[in-house]
Amino acid sequence: MFKEKSKLGKSISLILGGSLVLSVVPVASAAGSSTLAPYKLTLYYPGSPAKDEAQIEAKMSRYLTGKINATIDLIPIDWGQWDSKMNLLKASREPMDVIFTAQWNGHANDVAKKVFLALDDAKGPAGNLLSKYGKDITKSLDPAFLAGAKVNGHNYGVPTNKELAAQGGVIYRKDIASKLGLTAQLNAVKTVNDLAPILAKVKAKMPSMTPLFLRDGETFNSHYFIQQDYLGDTTIEGLIRKDGTSTKVITRFDDKKYMDQLSVTRSFYKKGYINRDAATTQLSGQDALKKGNVFMIVASLKPGKDAEMAIAANLAGKLQQINMTERTVSTGETAGSMLGISTTSKDPARAMMFINLLHSDKYLNNLLNFGIQGEHYEKVSTEIIKPGPNAANYNPGATWMFGNQFLNYVWNTEAPDKWAQFKKFNKGAKLSPALGFTFNAQPVKSQVAALVTVRSKYIAGLETGAIDPSKAAEFQKKEKANGLDKVLKEKQKQLNAFLAAK
Repeated sequence: MFKEKSKLGKSISLILGGSLVLSVVPVASAAGSSTLAPYKLTLYYPGSPAKDEAQIEAKMSRYLTGKINATIDLIPIDWGQWDSKMNLLKASREPMDVIFTAQWNGHANDVAKKVFLALDDAKGPAGNLLSKYGKDITKSLDPAFLAGAKVNGHNYGVPTNKELAAQGGVIYRKDIASKLGLTAQLNAVKTVNDLAPILAKVKAKMPSMTPLFLRDGETFNSHYFIQQDYLGDTTIEGLIRKDGTSTKVITRFDDKKYMDQLSVTRSFYKKGYINRDAATTQLSGQDALKKGNVFMIVASLKPGKDAEMAIAANLAGKLQQINMTERTVSTGETAGSMLGISTTSKDPARAMMFINLLHSDKYLNNLLNFGIQGEHYEKVSTEIIKPGPNAANYNPGATWMFGNQFLNYVWNTEAPDKWAQFKKFNKGAKLSPALGFTFNAQPVKSQVAALVTVRSKYIAGLETGAIDPSKAAEFQKKEKANGLDKVLKEKQKQLNAFLAAK
């Protein structure tokens, strides 16, 4: 087997109407680390391998040895290969410890396949890991996150402590916009259609630049942009709208707003505004911007997302975001970024100790996210940092993946009050009618597996504009032949039971 290696109810009001926990939690002593046998942890996550990764591993390992007598093996896998390689590793039962997971990345489906351990099950094979070794997680993480991320009553991943509300929009090169005289037009953008004349001008004036970069999952039909709630896992067909009131489970093809958006995207593709390899590209939006020949990408937004991405893409001060949807909250947002423990882990307890440290230990969290002080970043003040002389050699740009974001330093190109802005961002967001519900795929796992396979053959092409929306009926017919109606019925049954019990 290959190994990629280059080296909802009450609790939700606490976030939306109250405050997120911003205090730094003291490090938990790991139950006598001197009594623990040495162990090498593995951390799998999507991202590009970094030149100085081995240095970060060595420094993290020295620190972790003193805390929990463990060393660490960082295993980033390029975004374009993440799904295929991880699916193969999971299916082959490769020994793994900590794995990035999310509702939009097949989490509920993976739970049904027994990829992840239940972390809070006293009767489970690993016991209640959260209770035993995750005390700093439960102290610092608002209960809404853990409550919303449950599948069939249990947590199979620990959510990142970050923003909760979701908002779709675009991020563009403001230096290029200024050069082409597009700033005023961009400031007036409200809808996707408003982007058409802007993209046309970029294409005409700068033919070597891609006006709009899209890829599978980063389109105008992504769940965060089109406001669809897939009830816990975007890879499983069956949804309601986050911005509506109906609780009838429908398919994406039954959603008029979704279909209208497909038509707009298709017109952009035919006019040459979108990269021709959108359906197959291995690049993430961030990496595409980093290459320097992309004007605009679609993104899930939050306060300061443009500045955060600019640092990661070596474009500090050159990116601007446009918020284009209302702010919404669904169960999916609580589970939008998590770290799970594989059922193949040889030491689940140690894995939980590590995740706990990422939620409580400021030094370890920032070492993983920003590298070594004096090399990859330098301190401007206690909490503000700037790029160091070797910043290009380690800059994962993935703070939203690991533990507690409120422990993170803030770049000098970001707003100093970034974390206060996150609190404000969450207030007043529209709540999905199904907030708190996560679909349990176990009763229809064979149909779900078949539908995921069917979906994978067409969704990227359809949502990036490479395939004409007129093909939608043909795709839906294939889904029906593979158990779609049974999955929809089961989703509706479970959702109705959840709503009746509220």
